[in-house]
Amino acid sequence: MAFESTPTLTSMILALIALAAQPEPAAGQTVPATPRYTFSWPLVQGDPLAPRGGTTRGPPVTLDPDESIAWRSLQEPGIAAFERDRRAILAMAGDYRVTFDFLEVVPFGADAARDRPYQSWGTERVYVDRDDGAFISLTHILEMRLVRDDGSLSEPVVTKHWRQDWQYEPRQIIEYQGWNRWQRRTLARKQTANQWSQTVYQVDESPRYASLGRWEHSASFSSWISGETWRPLPRREWSVRQDYQVLLGTNRHTIAPWGWVQEENNLKSAVTPDRRLDPSRPYLAREYGVARYQRIKDADFAAADDYFYHTRDFWNAVRATWTQVFSTHGEVTLRAAVDQAGLFRSLFDYADDLAQGKAAAGDGPRIIQEALQDMGAPVQARTSH
Repeated sequence: MAFESTPTLTSMILALIALAAQPEPAAGQTVPATPRYTFSWPLVQGDPLAPRGGTTRGPPVTLDPDESIAWRSLQEPGIAAFERDRRAILAMAGDYRVTFDFLEVVPFGADAARDRPYQSWGTERVYVDRDDGAFISLTHILEMRLVRDDGSLSEPVVTKHWRQDWQYEPRQIIEYQGWNRWQRRTLARKQTANQWSQTVYQVDESPRYASLGRWEHSASFSSWISGETWRPLPRREWSVRQDYQVLLGTNRHTIAPWGWVQEENNLKSAVTPDRRLDPSRPYLAREYGVARYQRIKDADFAAADDYFYHTRDFWNAVRATWTQVFSTHGEVTLRAAVDQAGLFRSLFDYADDLAQGKAAAGDGPRIIQEALQDMGAPVQARTSH
């Protein structure tokens, strides 16, 4: 497969490779040459369904075995329910080794081929980008180093991964409708009482999906579970599957003393161009997914810090523009899936230049307007002064 060799696209490709890298064993640990699922289809001779994912290697990481300060704060007795919810959300910030496991557990159809499970991992720092009490924004930045064939380490590969925004008792959410369309839905207060919405944004700050849920707390864990949501296909799926259009599922976020876990329960759903479930075969399969965020210590995230602080204002301006678009237009249909079509490339190019001190900050509004217009977003024209 050929790729364009622009610096930004190259760094993004490397980051995606790194995300699927296999870790070197830490001291006293062994890692099998071929990772295997402990929860999978029964092993059949000659049909092992080996996991798909990357084969590159990363350096060892050191897991932090101690309870975090955030966890101890979350367990403080006597605090109000709202404040305990907030502390659970804030506990997701930090340094992590993230492992991703997805397994298709139920194919629907007698002749359905079982999809290979998916495994990958990466190291990332989760930043508290904003905390306004009832609103919290967390930004995920990947920073990886690869082990070369000669045993040496590559330079750090940094890329913006995703953002999650949490809003207490929101008045509206932006929902995915299928076929590159998103719609604003207004919520009544009685629908959102004591609940938090989670809105997940794609790498370019365009909305991905959103849902409501309640936090539940115990001395063992804190957990939030969403309602059923439609969401676009992630890279791990659209790069290999073209037979369905929507993941319909729920998310559960669970905070533990050692980090946190995101669990997904998804239906792979076929949707007609008029955005209805295909009546002939609405669901192809059900998959389970687990993303484990295990806290690590003594990790070097200096390059991620540099990228985050140099590009933070720019990416917040991108997100603010999307917010304005949906405030003005209740429904937005984009020309194509922005990640598949590479429509975010100019945003990433400019952010990379900002991080390296090569771009003028004043060019940001023009870059944002042109990029969103290329995506098909109805962005208001900039006025000249």
